[in-house]
Amino acid sequence: MTQSNPELDHSVIAHIKGLVMDATRTANSGHPGGAFSSSDFAALLWMEYLYYAPQYPKWPSRDRFVLSAGHESMLLYSLLHLAGMLPLDEIKRFRQLGSLTPGHPESHLTSGVEATTGPLGQGVAMGVGMAVAALQEQARHQQGGGSQDHARLPKVWVLAGDGDLQEDVALGACQLAGHWALQNLVLYYDKNDIQISGSVDRVSSLDFKAYFESMQWEVLEVDGHNHGHLRRAMDYAVKRRSRPLLIIGQSTMAKGAATMEGMAKTHGEPLPAEEIAATKRALGLDPHSSFQVAEEVYPYFNRRLGTFNTEAEASVGNNPTLHATANRPESMAWPAYTNHQMLATRVAFGQALELMGRTMLGLTGGSADLEPSNNTGAFAKAVGEFSANQRNGRNLAFGVREFPMATILNGIALYSPESKAFGATFLTFSDYMRNAIRMSAIQKIPVLYVFTHDSIFLGEDGPTHQSIEHTMSLRLIPDLWVMRPADARETQACLRIWAAQLHQPVVLALTRQNVPTLECTDTDAQTLDEKVSRGAYLAWHAQPDQSTMNLDPSGTEGSKSSELAPLYGYASGSEVHVLIQAAQAIHASETMGRRREIRIFSVPCWECLELQDEAYFADIMGPDHALRVSVEAGVTTGWSKFTGRKGLNIGVDCFGYSAPGPDLAEHFGLTVRQVQERILHWMNPKPLH
Repeated sequence: MTQSNPELDHSVIAHIKGLVMDATRTANSGHPGGAFSSSDFAALLWMEYLYYAPQYPKWPSRDRFVLSAGHESMLLYSLLHLAGMLPLDEIKRFRQLGSLTPGHPESHLTSGVEATTGPLGQGVAMGVGMAVAALQEQARHQQGGGSQDHARLPKVWVLAGDGDLQEDVALGACQLAGHWALQNLVLYYDKNDIQISGSVDRVSSLDFKAYFESMQWEVLEVDGHNHGHLRRAMDYAVKRRSRPLLIIGQSTMAKGAATMEGMAKTHGEPLPAEEIAATKRALGLDPHSSFQVAEEVYPYFNRRLGTFNTEAEASVGNNPTLHATANRPESMAWPAYTNHQMLATRVAFGQALELMGRTMLGLTGGSADLEPSNNTGAFAKAVGEFSANQRNGRNLAFGVREFPMATILNGIALYSPESKAFGATFLTFSDYMRNAIRMSAIQKIPVLYVFTHDSIFLGEDGPTHQSIEHTMSLRLIPDLWVMRPADARETQACLRIWAAQLHQPVVLALTRQNVPTLECTDTDAQTLDEKVSRGAYLAWHAQPDQSTMNLDPSGTEGSKSSELAPLYGYASGSEVHVLIQAAQAIHASETMGRRREIRIFSVPCWECLELQDEAYFADIMGPDHALRVSVEAGVTTGWSKFTGRKGLNIGVDCFGYSAPGPDLAEHFGLTVRQVQERILHWMNPKPLH
């Protein structure tokens, strides 16, 4: 490697700042100040310490660089451009429709971006997840006699700002990082003490050194613009260590700006044109040129990468990742159930999860301190617990940290396709996790969110713990599959469908209470998976009497004018069996010769149904004159997409109460008898006198 050259170091950093100024000014939008204050650290890291191969951006052995301060996106884009991974034309299109340089970095869009960041704090937590995944993967390959490609433990470098470490999600994840002794995690805190509204001392007086040391981190404090200080800190960072490392870089907002250094205004606004010209002069750049990069900058910036590209090329095609089928449960012997067997879907999940853990070597995750309730305890015993002393354990004890858990899972899933990550808690606590779930969907990563106790039937814990609006609310998130299985077999199908996904996050909503195993799911796994994967399928069908179809009001055959409208019913989860039994009772109560057609559908996944062709959807919806009813133990909002304006939607449109589940079913009208009576009254209303 060519020795560092202070003059060229200055030139690289000056050109990065020039690109930052020009792109934000051209877009009339962006955050130049933080990018300026972080550029000394970031430039030295990428030039001298980061282990990566631009020609092979998905090289498994690479270090990961996570820009948690995602508003500094132009800093990252400038680095990617200098590394040859992003054309200059894309820099010029910063924040424009269809560009590879959106306002905040997006991992599924731009090569070299390891994580989608912007919501502050989550990049830190995703970095924690990546560090966990790296340690698990290395242990797995060492245990299995893996090749040299996994002999080196990749480092995870996270660049965070003041705002990141004000978000509790970051600090919660950092507690776990210290507890787990993630020695491959390096967090650089660019402490410029400025945020959008002004000085940080208005909102925080935390001693970060003492705080992180109390969380079992090592901490170094440096001048964030002193290259000697930065290099000594990074030299230490790459040494063999036993704990995560925090480097606090005391810096100046908009460092190098001609007259606006230290100003909060530079955080979220482009520099004025006259300020840009004056700053370029001070940095040794041409004030009359935009998007300029001197030719000598590129080879100097990339002076050590030839070796890495060669090393990465040699490992292509010989990467010791798990065989595709080894991380899927196709060959697994699934638990068998008998028709009408009573079992909570959370229990069925736990039974399947244990066996999946033994079969899927990349399956990792855990519960937010609800192992007995979420039924993840058997999995934990089967795969061992990940800890500071046991890196090959795959159960993660997250504690009561739902939001950090979800974001850490995102980092695990982003790290490698080998990892299949899941996390579990009560459905009502999905609100704590919502933004991380949304980030799973945006990043197109197959995290499984397991939410048990999915309705008022949680019971005595009362309305604070009873999910009413949560299932419907989660269905509003684009590109997220919300799966609410009706019984134990549907639960297995949902798990198999998720395991086969490479880019699809899934929510699995499960019951606390026992539900019967349905006759409609008594089929081979392939057939059931096909039905469930289509989002909705026929669960029970009663044919109409022939005479019902052929009689008109005068009794003349051949006319359909008086054909009894068919009844189409839709339900998910624990209400499927209720609606089936209510429909069976309705069919039995109808007079012979006047029995209508009844079709009851299990609807485990709205989003999967939306992917089906028009013919299948039309078959689910039935004829225009059909009577349609829905039943779900949650808000009825949204079910009109199935039932229309005139349909009947049975559900719970208020908060619950503290009481046993059966009492709540009776109170809210969700028993078989009550559903039957309500449907009959709706179909045959008594005249008012």
